[in-house]
Amino acid sequence: MRQVVLDTETTGLEVRQGHRLVEIACVEMVGRRLTGRHWQTYLNPERAMDEGASQVTGIRDDFLQDKPLFADKVAEFLAFVDGAELVIHNASFDVGFIDAELARLGGAQGRLTDRCSVLDTLAMARERYPGQRNSLDALCKRLGVDNSRRDLHGGLIDAQLLADVYLAMTSGQVALDLAFEQPQESAAQIVAQPLLRHGRPRVLRASAEESALHEQRLDALDKSAGGVSVWRQAETPEAAAETGSA
Repeated sequence: MRQVVLDTETTGLEVRQGHRLVEIACVEMVGRRLTGRHWQTYLNPERAMDEGASQVTGIRDDFLQDKPLFADKVAEFLAFVDGAELVIHNASFDVGFIDAELARLGGAQGRLTDRCSVLDTLAMARERYPGQRNSLDALCKRLGVDNSRRDLHGGLIDAQLLADVYLAMTSGQVALDLAFEQPQESAAQIVAQPLLRHGRPRVLRASAEESALHEQRLDALDKSAGGVSVWRQAETPEAAAETGSA
């Protein structure tokens, strides 16, 4: 399976207030292995960044002035993600912003989910760790993923960290999948295999000391039963036959 771990940065938090994309970053995995391929671009949003967004990302308006428009990069972006499963943390946020940019171009390319399936790692984390913090930083700490390079939020480093978090969260699933990939013998093959016996089986008999201890234990059981205990009866063939016919 081809998966693309995706992260975006934006001018603000609300797409309905006209906020725009300023970065898209993608990291490729095939068969749950990072391939080393990635796609990343900064974008000119044609509007000012919110101050809070600038503080979180470190991206300033003057840095974005000479960057390409989304329209200039949309073909490259869609070619990279087309047909993949997108792995996104809080997917509705990123997908919502990308769909808004596609809609601004007239909607000829459709929606992102027309081309890709989406796996939301935030929803996965909330299911696995209910009642706990499930931000990317919190998951890195919980799962032992080194995020010491993440001084600021950046699309490419966040996508790389999310890939590590996703693989760590689903590592048990990998072992299960690998187990199912192993060749399995059919029931007919198992039944057809003869039971091999090398020599006569060894019979272990009780020692005299063990037999004496066994008799003492039976005597104690007889006494507690007020007669002959069932264990003593089982040692006598006549008693066993009586029990079997009852």
